[in-house]
Amino acid sequence: MAPANKEQVMSFRGRVWIDGKEGTFIGYGRVVLLERILEHGSITKAAKSMEMSYRHAWDLVDSMNRQAGKPFVELATGGKGGGGAMVTENGKKAIKVFWRFHRDLQAFLKREEKRLKL
Repeated sequence: MAPANKEQVMSFRGRVWIDGKEGTFIGYGRVVLLERILEHGSITKAAKSMEMSYRHAWDLVDSMNRQAGKPFVELATGGKGGGGAMVTENGKKAIKVFWRFHRDLQAFLKREEKRLKL
């Protein structure tokens, strides 16, 4: 039986990720992790803010750094103030490029939704 309400009942959704030689190179979660590292200056604090284990966050950062031409995150060794992490200019550029792709995909999906009148 068809819905009585003829208003839009379906919507398009999509996600962007870029695969590299090791599988996923960059995607939504990885970009958010980079943004949190940028905000907190620490992989540990970034991971906690996302309710993610440090080990998983480190694995994601390590994967991105290995697959990128230039690292996305540089680490500072501990000392009196402790260590830290810094998102490089290459990492900042990757964040911007990812969000541009994400916005473009969302706009495309909305256009197609309207065109098909789902």
